[in-house]
Amino acid sequence: MVEEKFIQIDGNKIRYLESGGSKNTLVLIHGLGASAERWNPVIPTFAKHYHVIVPDLIGYGHSDKPILDYTPNLFLDFLGNFFDSLKIKRPILIGSSLGGQISAEYTSTNPTNVEKLVLVSPAGVMKQSTPALDAYIMAALYPNEQSAKNAFVQMESSGREVSDEIVHGFIERMQLPNAKLAFMSTILGMKNSDIITPKLHSIQCPTLVIWGSKDPVIPIEHADSFVSYIPNCKFHKMDDCGHTPYVQDPKQFLSIVLDFLS
Repeated sequence: MVEEKFIQIDGNKIRYLESGGSKNTLVLIHGLGASAERWNPVIPTFAKHYHVIVPDLIGYGHSDKPILDYTPNLFLDFLGNFFDSLKIKRPILIGSSLGGQISAEYTSTNPTNVEKLVLVSPAGVMKQSTPALDAYIMAALYPNEQSAKNAFVQMESSGREVSDEIVHGFIERMQLPNAKLAFMSTILGMKNSDIITPKLHSIQCPTLVIWGSKDPVIPIEHADSFVSYIPNCKFHKMDDCGHTPYVQDPKQFLSIVLDFLS
């Protein structure tokens, strides 16, 4: 059973999903333009083993979208405040894309606060855009079925069918008030921030980096920037997957992650 809950953080209403009754907490952080639902393919299995918490980041999903500069530091502060508000201590932290960058930065800044870390195609080192990312930005600015489907097909890049639920969910979220502002401000905030590579050596906990071999959004050649700089790091390439392997091949993704966590 997955429960939808809300809390107030710095005057903003923040939505999150919660499932599982374990004493060990696992937090899933979504990527740019996404929401907690992006993790739906893996939440039920994780919840058999862990107490699973999945927030909508500030500015995204059904969390409030205040008019702010959505910089990496904003998300870093948000994650710390989210943990404090829910009294989450030493979670297992799994972040995808933008969520991977936020998770890596939080762990590097708070090295004793995270039990284990899993990064899935994390952002934070790539400065140039890619055609798939450009298509995704276009879909965010002009959220209709054609632009969204085109973007997700490019990001999938493996030939698998993209579900209507993913496409329509994205369109609905991007039509919410201030959603486009938060999206574009995040893009600019990431572009104008320093790459996170120098911070990665501060990560002390066991870390797993997972990358889709066909990722066209953040290509797999960027994986070495993480694997080489994080001291206690393992790497796993998921063949025939694009930017979100936990959506494209959740069974294999769960097997890899649960084996690492155990």
